[in-house]
Amino acid sequence: MKNMNCFNKQRKRLCGLVAIGLCVAALSAQAQVTLSGIVKSEFDNTAVPFANVVVKTEKDSLFVLGTITNEDGRFSLAGVKSGNYILHVSCMGYLTQRVPVYVGSLSDYLDLKTVELKENQQMLSEIVVTAQQSGVNERLDKKAYSLENNVSQSGGSVLQAMQNLPGITVQDGKIELRGNDKVTILMDGKQTALTGFGDQKGLDNIPASAIHRIEIINNPSSKYDSNGSAGIINIVYKKTDREGFNGKAGVSTGMGALWERQKNLPDMRSQYTGTPKVNPSLSVNYRKEKVNLFFQGDYLYTETLNKNEYVTRTYSDGNIVRSQLQRNRDTHFTTLKMGADWDIDPNNVLTVSGLYGGEKLLDHGDQPFFNADLTKRRRLWKFLEDELKTTVMATAAWRHKFKEAGHLLNVGFNYTFHREDEKYFFDNILTVAKGYDWYKLLSDEQVMDFNVDYIKPLKNGRLETGVKFRIRDIPTNMQFHADKDTTAFDVAAGGKATYKELIPSLYGNYVYESQRWEAELGLRVEYVNLKYEVNPLHPTYKSDGYNYIEPFPTVRLAYKFNERNKISLFYNRRVDRPNEVDIRIFPKYDDAEIVKVGNPALHPQFTHSAELGFKTSWNTGNWYGALYHKITDGTITRISTAVSGNDLIYAIFQNAGRTYHSGFEAILTQNFSKFYTANLNGNIYYNRINAFTVENKYPIPHTFSADRQNMYSGNVKLNNLFRPGAQFEMQLSAVWLAPDIIPQGKIQSRFSLDLGLKKTIQRGKGELILSATDLLNTMVIRKEIQGGTFSYTLRDYYETQVVRMGYNYKF
Repeated sequence: MKNMNCFNKQRKRLCGLVAIGLCVAALSAQAQVTLSGIVKSEFDNTAVPFANVVVKTEKDSLFVLGTITNEDGRFSLAGVKSGNYILHVSCMGYLTQRVPVYVGSLSDYLDLKTVELKENQQMLSEIVVTAQQSGVNERLDKKAYSLENNVSQSGGSVLQAMQNLPGITVQDGKIELRGNDKVTILMDGKQTALTGFGDQKGLDNIPASAIHRIEIINNPSSKYDSNGSAGIINIVYKKTDREGFNGKAGVSTGMGALWERQKNLPDMRSQYTGTPKVNPSLSVNYRKEKVNLFFQGDYLYTETLNKNEYVTRTYSDGNIVRSQLQRNRDTHFTTLKMGADWDIDPNNVLTVSGLYGGEKLLDHGDQPFFNADLTKRRRLWKFLEDELKTTVMATAAWRHKFKEAGHLLNVGFNYTFHREDEKYFFDNILTVAKGYDWYKLLSDEQVMDFNVDYIKPLKNGRLETGVKFRIRDIPTNMQFHADKDTTAFDVAAGGKATYKELIPSLYGNYVYESQRWEAELGLRVEYVNLKYEVNPLHPTYKSDGYNYIEPFPTVRLAYKFNERNKISLFYNRRVDRPNEVDIRIFPKYDDAEIVKVGNPALHPQFTHSAELGFKTSWNTGNWYGALYHKITDGTITRISTAVSGNDLIYAIFQNAGRTYHSGFEAILTQNFSKFYTANLNGNIYYNRINAFTVENKYPIPHTFSADRQNMYSGNVKLNNLFRPGAQFEMQLSAVWLAPDIIPQGKIQSRFSLDLGLKKTIQRGKGELILSATDLLNTMVIRKEIQGGTFSYTLRDYYETQVVRMGYNYKF
């Protein structure tokens, strides 16, 4: 066969008889060919994972060989001899597709391109739900969930939608995986300032309507950045590439904070109640031959009771201070994403895209401070926060496909600009005087990422390798203006600072697979050089930084008992680098008497993780369980301390020492009937924080020591999916979070119940949605903190109950 490929057309004409002889010889040798392709849904052109692909002889329909598609809908069948065949492609929820295939002997690889499956309307609603609920992939290292099927959170933000997903909890606006908040957030596989490099608050302003699915990766391989010891969450935007013009339009509206849960302290403005929400969205694709154009636009307007904290502080001298911090928030958030895919030729694809995110935020806040019986007010802190955040991201990616199926070269460049323009205006009303203070923070973040990734298929696996180079620069400028007779501001702590980060890295990953065994061995090596230059006149902090070269190995071993039972063992080493806001030198006065400050001397924390996972499945469901253990050195956390002579509390980031985190997670999915499916997720873990001593340098050096803390905690989530009719779905979700330890204290248990209804109309093109979050209004944050010379309790009755209704239309 190789000899034949060497003959050009002219030589074939001259040597026809020889060519015919060679063809006969090749056929008689029965050369073996690899068939490959991708399976997609004809309806929306999305990939169909785990579809059955079977090769049968054309003449008598004898089975030859078969496989299933991977998570990207791709399949590969090796060892097919020359002849005429019928390719049978089937998947629950779709009609079986039969494709005639002729296998010759002129090529070792035959790409069948795209096989499209038509939906089976009688089974569709049932199958979509099942796929969304099972989640865990065959490698047991990733769980994927479609947000379109998370009916109870429809019309809300990405952060709200994540709360019902297995393995995820949300605490103080931060995502946690298995009780750990050191999570890296990716968008379409890339880190971006829209969600933050370490900060996750932006997730609460990204409409869930813009998102296709959420991927949870507890054990990332070496091809991912090493940052994020808890794991990675990848948010995948909606995008299709169907031929012609198509898309989806929708609108949702709602109301939150339906009534006042806790009465205000005296002298407060009214809490927000009956808060409106509006979210129109549009997703459009146009494909013609080699070019695919895509656009995703979303606008989200919300009024929210963002914070409603009741705090009681008790000092060792007997002094008691009671306060309430209330934030009535108005938010306008716009996201626009557009781009193009260009199939230059069968082997080369170029994708360019741009993303814009704009957030306008206004917070109207009050914070009074009283004595124990509320008979004497010592201060009233009234403020307006006016913040504008702007994010622009540009991406270019080139993919080259070599002749061999799965042999790829990917080259990408990503640029992100993020501006934070924040202004606070304060009325500081004391018992005998009144002052007017304000400050302004301007921060411009620029990040450039360049990466090259290479994938080479092998006989029993593949080899992955690549390099990445990141440059990150964040100049900040904080300016204070204060009434010197009444202010609580530390005006001298303002000025300029610049964060500079340089990270080159390279990785290699080897994957082996046999009938029973799987192995994945990887190593990532990163060099980090971080410099933080601060205002030389700062009263406490000086310029600082760190650099290191560190290896980050990953190991995965798996054994397949059969097609339905599999066990896997994971090990990895990961890092959590301090984010810029963690080391930012400027005091933040969003709470008048609990002042948050960064620490330029902060260093990374390193984590060793091990996990043993097992998955078993049956005809109507599956079960996944995992034992895991993590050891972290140099744990990064805020330490709250008080300074003799005033009642202020200073919360400063520190490396607190070693922590241990061990637990067991289980996910059970069961389809009881075509009318009812349930998904139960439980996570039980043990946290231990060793005794530690730290020195907080701000505002003056002072030492804090803590004894060892330990506690068992966990959470339980139950998702119930009811389908009383082919065009109607109902989802009822319950979440319970057990008490847990936090540095210097603990957080009490929490519970919520969510409800969602969806009715399909207009022959499947339209849908009506009604949802309610925290149906019983029971989600309240309760904390207890011990600080040596003080303690305080906190209860936050922030807005959690929201009712929404919406309409979506596919075209």
